[in-house]
Amino acid sequence: MPLHIDVVVIGAGQAGLALSHCLTARGIEHVVLDRGRVGERWRSERWPGLRLLTPNWMTQLPGLAPDVEPDGFMPAGEFAGLLDRYAESFRAPLVTGCEVLSLERGARGFVLRTTLSGWSANQVVIATGACDRPAVPDWARALPAGVRQVTPAAYRGPDDLAPGGVLVVGASATGIQIAGEIRRSGRPVTLAVGRHVRTPRRYRGRDIFCWLDESGFLRQPRDPAADNGRLLAMPSLQLAGNADGGDIGLDPLAALGVTITGRATGVRDGRVEFAATLARERAAAEARRQGLLAGIDLHVSRHAPYAPEDPAAWAAPAPMAEGPRTLDLCGGAVRTVVWATGFRRRYPWLRLPVLDAAGEIETRGGRTRIPGLFVLGLPFLRHRSSAFIYGVGRDAEWIAAAIEAGRRHPHLIAA
Repeated sequence: MPLHIDVVVIGAGQAGLALSHCLTARGIEHVVLDRGRVGERWRSERWPGLRLLTPNWMTQLPGLAPDVEPDGFMPAGEFAGLLDRYAESFRAPLVTGCEVLSLERGARGFVLRTTLSGWSANQVVIATGACDRPAVPDWARALPAGVRQVTPAAYRGPDDLAPGGVLVVGASATGIQIAGEIRRSGRPVTLAVGRHVRTPRRYRGRDIFCWLDESGFLRQPRDPAADNGRLLAMPSLQLAGNADGGDIGLDPLAALGVTITGRATGVRDGRVEFAATLARERAAAEARRQGLLAGIDLHVSRHAPYAPEDPAAWAAPAPMAEGPRTLDLCGGAVRTVVWATGFRRRYPWLRLPVLDAAGEIETRGGRTRIPGLFVLGLPFLRHRSSAFIYGVGRDAEWIAAAIEAGRRHPHLIAA
């Protein structure tokens, strides 16, 4: 017989642990399942040099008060250790090394089959996060066999790559950082640029996230009419975790000698093809940057008029040529392609009618169409920072309250 429990939380990253803390505080019986260790993706799917993009003061979860330099940027491995200590601080009911094989409806709510045992639960929360499977395009299968393909989850640094040049596809935070790191190792690098958000690390004397927080930008609620696919595909800000305030972006990479080109569209006869979209993408990124800064300036004019002006942040980027339209992968000069193209989410174990045509969970603020089944940790779930470490706790508090309401009115979640 499956073990029965009130609530099962799937995923022991920051989202699942934040919810576990909230459920523990409410006295709600639950268990947190994870296929690996606590914070597994921070341990095994991040490269050694990665730091959080947000300053340490934003490393906030319910009941967590880390003793760290507030304006520093925590390494990914250190954050994984912090999650361990967080779970220990409230004795989170964890079952690690437990992969979920199926989730479906049962006589008493939901039934889960796992690699360790069976569970049944009145309510279930899917907290497996946004960074599930790298979004590698289908045409990647047509690349020459001798070219190694690497995703950010498997990237461990330039020394781990085959000798020769590297093509990095994607120019959000991950692609920009990886391209710069590889180029500084002495390798030739080509960067294929798609949609991105050009952002200064510091603005008007403060880290950009200070202003985004104070102005209310990070708390902006999700527009109920917004397209779910568009929100999930939003690129990350072109930022790196560095306390010196240095900016990253296409212009610094070009100065390093990185070849910048347009969006990668496919491969033919061993040659990757690029669209002539670089100028358009740069113009769109500049418009996003100016909109962001204008919003901050409006907040400053009302609440912090003493903040110094920062005209350099408004300077337009220098003109940049479109770059090559093709890149030969058969000649041996380019031996590696890094796919920094974001993530998709897959739920092959989810045997419930809650997925849309793209395979994403359909949700309204964390609720699914099936009473008692919730999701947590996705971008724009309830507000702009839902997928941030800084914002997931607010969503966890809301879902914990909804779960408690379901316990008071069990007829609402009956099978």
